[in-house]
Amino acid sequence: MGSACVKVTKYFLFLFNLLFFILGGVILGFGVWILADRSSFISVLQASSPSLNVGAYIFIGVGAVTMLMGFLGCVGAVNEVRCLLGMYFVFLLLILIAQVAAGVLFYFNMDKVKQEMGSIVTKLIRDYKDGQEDSLQQGWDYVQAQGKCCGWVSFYNWTENAELMNRTAVTYPCSCEKKGKDESPLVKKGFCEASDVNGTLGGNETQGGNSPEQWPVYQEGCMEKVQSWLQDNLGTILGVCVGVAVIELLGMLLSICLCRNVHSEDYSKVPKY
Repeated sequence: MGSACVKVTKYFLFLFNLLFFILGGVILGFGVWILADRSSFISVLQASSPSLNVGAYIFIGVGAVTMLMGFLGCVGAVNEVRCLLGMYFVFLLLILIAQVAAGVLFYFNMDKVKQEMGSIVTKLIRDYKDGQEDSLQQGWDYVQAQGKCCGWVSFYNWTENAELMNRTAVTYPCSCEKKGKDESPLVKKGFCEASDVNGTLGGNETQGGNSPEQWPVYQEGCMEKVQSWLQDNLGTILGVCVGVAVIELLGMLLSICLCRNVHSEDYSKVPKY
């Protein structure tokens, strides 16, 4: 009966570690995505905030270690090697503690993250240059076009851009332009004159100069939509982290149970490469 329980525990632990290995790959992939993404708000934060870059490397490191631990757990479970099971338990415990500490740290720094986000976008809008090939600007153009919003708090944030407001014709950020249902979903970049859209002003100067009230743009700011986007993605991230934590706890429990029931150490079972 005892032998049967050990076998059941062994194969359950193997399956949990296989799943753990896959989840480690998901965490690693998420870190790589943060560094490689160039078509969403993540690219804006990634290019402006060193803390996000550090966080991405932490995700990659944790994901790689998690995959390694999953592999060791599989080998230790199938071959019933107590030293591997013990090492697996210790590393799993350390990873779990690190995850909890990181979650608590992030939770208590949420307000700071929001403030940093606002200052990054405000500076980006103020320094935006027409015709400049810049990944940061392209990321923000994508956010405004896809989010159907303009500026951070409102479209008036763009009045802080000296280059834009010095235009004598009615000129506005192209990515903010209101689009109909049948219009092309392609993201426009730079600044556009109103004559480029309706052909009525013909690029002529207006008496009031470049008046924001005449811009054919979305008037709602992107702050709420970006925060909603982050919260939606944060839910996915937290869901993955909770799933990983549950697998970790189950893996720790099963590894201890199997380790206690393995009474002899047979290193000949360890695969040699």
